[in-house]
Amino acid sequence: MKRALIIGASSGIGKELAKVLVTKGYNVIITGRRRTLLEEIKKSNPENYIVKEQDVTNLEGNIQFFNELKTQFKHIDLIVYSSGIGDANYTLNWEQENNVIQTNVVAATQIYGLAYNFFRKQGYGHLVGISSIASIRGNRHAPCYFASKAFQANYLESLYMKGKRSKAKIMVTDIQPGFVDTAMALGETFWMASVNKATTQIYSAIKKKKRKAYITKRWALIAWVLKFAPTSLLYKFS
Repeated sequence: MKRALIIGASSGIGKELAKVLVTKGYNVIITGRRRTLLEEIKKSNPENYIVKEQDVTNLEGNIQFFNELKTQFKHIDLIVYSSGIGDANYTLNWEQENNVIQTNVVAATQIYGLAYNFFRKQGYGHLVGISSIASIRGNRHAPCYFASKAFQANYLESLYMKGKRSKAKIMVTDIQPGFVDTAMALGETFWMASVNKATTQIYSAIKKKKRKAYITKRWALIAWVLKFAPTSLLYKFS
């Protein structure tokens, strides 16, 4: 049986993706800070979920966690990093910005590295990061969040290149969602996808081992526009 690890599975995309993977025959290790929520997920299919309480901002804890994975499991085929925070920060409050950096940059970088090296030692594996369409350009309302997602997207691309040159069979996929109906979404907006639709497309991208996937697919059009739009135009509408 294939085994997946989802880091940040207590809610949102991580939670729903865990459910999808179980229906596709995976045994899924789910992690998060809120153990009670993870246990609720496990109740739906006790034999196919393994609960691990973990706060990604605990850097020493992350190292210990991956060391435990090496001894507890013979293999892990798929690791998904789905932890992330972000909100509008109009006053550039440092505490808020720092919280985003610690989760979306520091913790993400460490876990991506731990996961990559786990796969390198194992000889194979698929690493998936949930970045965002926000990674493409800046934004005056949530500058740190947008910058953190740009960091993740570039880091994942670098690991993809590294995996291509590795003797181990390591695949890296960057998932870039647009607006998805989760707690991260800021009110009503256009092209808001249900979590079910988003995770169905994410699974499809994982199965096809895509390097990058926009979720939902039509966000590829917005991505193209954002890449080539002049800054003066973005300034007017952002």
